[in-house]
Amino acid sequence: MKIFIIEDEKAALRNLKAILAEVCPEAEIAGEADSICESIEWLESNDMPELVFMDIHLADGSAFEIFDHIKITCPIIFTTAYDEYALKALKVNSIDYLLKPINTEDLRKAFDKLDLLVSHKKENEKQSDIINEIVKKLNKEENYKSHFLIPVKGDKFVPLTVDSILFFYISDGTVKAVDEDGRQHPFTMSLDDLADMLNPKLFFRANRQFLISRKAIKDISLWFNGRLVINLNIPFELKDKIIISKAKASEFKEWF
Repeated sequence: MKIFIIEDEKAALRNLKAILAEVCPEAEIAGEADSICESIEWLESNDMPELVFMDIHLADGSAFEIFDHIKITCPIIFTTAYDEYALKALKVNSIDYLLKPINTEDLRKAFDKLDLLVSHKKENEKQSDIINEIVKKLNKEENYKSHFLIPVKGDKFVPLTVDSILFFYISDGTVKAVDEDGRQHPFTMSLDDLADMLNPKLFFRANRQFLISRKAIKDISLWFNGRLVINLNIPFELKDKIIISKAKASEFKEWF
């Protein structure tokens, strides 16, 4: 933990550093300052520390003036010989307010508060990440293709719903969709592009040649070397079997 100390009394500084070494031996004193100007200069020139100890009553004025010049985003523990600053300290991101002379027990309690604050922050960030991921997935699902417009002879298009498509395959270098009636529809998109457009819960990339819907599957046969063969639920002649490799077999079973 990198700590920045703002303190203009040498005795108080020595005392604080000694107690810090006892309570938080892993702490690193990243910098020290004894005035408002020096504090602002240090904060502007260095990365934000993880914790600031700030003596409120400095020789050149109130340490609260520092906030008029720079934003401190890390937790702050205020130290002072006076108690009239308590309410003002609560208005900035302080985690504690320690009266001098600081003792070990007071500092230990302050670090307990800091640990609690950090753990709650991490938990909130974790929950936020989970929520954001769910939102992303929901948004993506809403954007999956539900239909295509297929060009036909002349100057018109006919709609083809994704629900009616059993599988896509490559034939003679052309991507075609086969619907529930066994009709074929040519596509200009690649199977890779189609796989990105379609809901992966509904379509599985069996291999480089086939992208299949769950509805297309009549049953599955075991093949050589741990491979699987997909048997279609409609009579459709294919030059090649729909084979799922051994490497993708477990993934396919989980998907199905």
